[in-house]
Amino acid sequence: MPATTLGEKIKELRLGLGMSLRAFATKVEKSPPFISDIELGRRYPSDEVLELIAAVLGVEPHQLKQLDTRSSLDDLKRLAQKDPEWGLAFRAVASKAETLSAEEFIKLITEKKEGE
Repeated sequence: MPATTLGEKIKELRLGLGMSLRAFATKVEKSPPFISDIELGRRYPSDEVLELIAAVLGVEPHQLKQLDTRSSLDDLKRLAQKDPEWGLAFRAVASKAETLSAEEFIKLITEKKEGE
């Protein structure tokens, strides 16, 4: 089952509260197109806006922040652009990603080699 994105989670919680996009945008004091872009993954809210969104949805901000993958993706992209070997390593990992859970992957990369 694919992971839920930040935008998908916000929409899921909003709909769970029976709130229209327009009503939600009004409560967050942002435009409906802005909120729609967040839900569709076209834009990401600032920390301040994410805190407002979380408050309106009745969840803790960290519950939503953990679904924001921007910085890690930007960091990976920078590494891959800086050094082609990193790009190759990331592609190798991506090819295995469908067969590993996030927990299995973390365990794999944090295990010490034998003899260390």
